[in-house]
Amino acid sequence: MDLELADKKVFISGSTQGIGFAVAAACAAEGAAVVLNGRSERGVADAVARLRTEVPDAEVSGIAADVSDPAEVSALLEALGDVDVLVNNTGVFDVVAFEEIDDAEWTRYFETNVMSAVRLSRALLPAMLAKDWGRIVFIGTESAVDVPAGMVHYGATKAAALALANGLAKLTRGTGVTINTILGGPTYSDGVADQVERIAAANAMTVDELKGSLIRDTSLLQRFIEPEEIAHLVAYLASPLSSATNGAALRSDGGVLPTVL
Repeated sequence: MDLELADKKVFISGSTQGIGFAVAAACAAEGAAVVLNGRSERGVADAVARLRTEVPDAEVSGIAADVSDPAEVSALLEALGDVDVLVNNTGVFDVVAFEEIDDAEWTRYFETNVMSAVRLSRALLPAMLAKDWGRIVFIGTESAVDVPAGMVHYGATKAAALALANGLAKLTRGTGVTINTILGGPTYSDGVADQVERIAAANAMTVDELKGSLIRDTSLLQRFIEPEEIAHLVAYLASPLSSATNGAALRSDGGVLPTVL
């Protein structure tokens, strides 16, 4: 299926690895001009080179910036210019007891998981509305709906991002712009893989043993989701073919959430 992305410019925050990189690869394979983002120049350069290898004909560039920092976002936006598609992917997560999360950590999570999307959307949405076409996709999580006890700060900030996307979609009424969120389930991204490998080594387990023990009983998929599986849905939502989908929270959670919410 041709997703009609050949003339589109796509920016994905936090896209040097994991879900973000998979989204970039999916969009590049559909002919979109893709702009990668990460915090370090070296990381961005390596990701750009990797994507050019994986998708040889792709138009790929990158901008290094910490999107949780307002000053760096301003510089990023000046270098970026207008885009057709914004994918708000950047996010941080960890398993921490609620009583151990201090104010500084709450602020860091809010700046990264919420304010990065606020600043990017606020800057890029007006031009989309002016030309009557655009896409904003939030990479969300089922944890925004069913907040884990050990990740309250993560779930709460992702719930705020879900609310942000819902409110912004109402600003697009009657236009060719759409704003949607993907509620992803447990995904074996690079960050998750690193944690799994560390925990497995500390507990004298194999990675496969630990991965199996982490699968929830409620999961219908009964395995971790691969980043590419999330990316396929993002590429569709980024395309002109998804024109009737707006203001939605689409589940790509492997059946972890109840059928009726």
